[in-house]
Amino acid sequence: MSVIKYLLDLGAVVMLPIIIFILGLILGEKPGKAFRAAITIGIGFIGINLVIGLLVNNLGPAAQAMVKNMGVKLNVIDVGWPASSAIAFASKVGAFVIPLGLAINIIMLATRLTKTVNVDFWNYWHFAFTGALVAAATGNLTLGLIAAAINAAIVLKLADWTAKTVQDFYGLPGISLPHGFSAAYVPIAIPLNKLIDKIPYINKIEADPDTINKRFGIFGEPVVLGLILGLILGILAKFDAKATLNLGMSMAGVMFLMPRMVKILMEGLIPISEAAKSFMQKRFAGKEFYIGLDSAVAVGHPAAISTALILVPITILIAIILPGNSVLPFGDLATIPFMVAMIAPITKGNVFRSVLIGAIVIGVGLLIATDVAPLLTHAAVDAAFKFPSGASQISSICDGANPLTWIILKIMKLFR
Repeated sequence: MSVIKYLLDLGAVVMLPIIIFILGLILGEKPGKAFRAAITIGIGFIGINLVIGLLVNNLGPAAQAMVKNMGVKLNVIDVGWPASSAIAFASKVGAFVIPLGLAINIIMLATRLTKTVNVDFWNYWHFAFTGALVAAATGNLTLGLIAAAINAAIVLKLADWTAKTVQDFYGLPGISLPHGFSAAYVPIAIPLNKLIDKIPYINKIEADPDTINKRFGIFGEPVVLGLILGLILGILAKFDAKATLNLGMSMAGVMFLMPRMVKILMEGLIPISEAAKSFMQKRFAGKEFYIGLDSAVAVGHPAAISTALILVPITILIAIILPGNSVLPFGDLATIPFMVAMIAPITKGNVFRSVLIGAIVIGVGLLIATDVAPLLTHAAVDAAFKFPSGASQISSICDGANPLTWIILKIMKLFR
């Protein structure tokens, strides 16, 4: 566990370049070129993390202010993904999840059940989270480990399934997104998008960034759209003029900077992607595989971030009016971009459709988060998690509202 903790504490910006460098050498890339590519990828992730930090640090307080202003009285606190991941890795399942996830990935690659090489070790916490809930529900560590393994395998298949769509939409050749939170909404988004196709008038609404730009001119450009959405959120949060303007400019900055950070990342990934294609053509008759990354590489797309910003006040409203919901959206409101990161490609960037689908999955997710709150609270106690002041029960939107986690939990409980 101490070795695993040491590796995790190094962080993605250190470990990912090391992994990519080793992978590049295995694929036959020249050491100098592999080294440069690895360093460039690390720099790209530093840039992406800086922009995500800008988003979270500005959007989070605005969302929390909206919750406070509306006087919401709900008794289950959304503690956010940092707390959820800490609980997951501190659980008994968390001690095994990285070697378990690696083993599942290697077996599936060897048997050609997946094309994804998941190097996103830090997000294995999603699998540990599922396993921790199952272990808490059943009192059986083995069932928890099996649940984590099943979750990892399903997410790899979802990454494969969506790889071409993600690559084409986001311009990420050779990449898939085996992200336990983002990928879980794909099986829901696809049928909902097809249902919208059958609804008259609504199915004719075009609201992708290019269409918005053409229709509204400068006011439809991503940077200006980010400014406008940021100003609206500031007004809803009842910020003063200074804070509202700062929020508007910060959201405009996110819209402008994120694509450029992803471009830096891609500068490093392209040589590795080309080496992978050459390697597979020589040894496996042209069979391809994908490099599995965090969906952070996708959240800055104008369609994804616009959808997410619109969904923040909608999420709070849904929490207030939804019968049966007990979860107070709080810590994870700033993670909504990750929720919609794999919905946007399915709707081909149609912000209107993505918001509709997002609102539905958030409504269902809040009920799921309410249902798993007692178990997550129990798992948090076992992991010696320090509860927020006044909180008797906790949950989260990421991953407490995750439909895949919930389905696996319900199935595994049958075997206790």
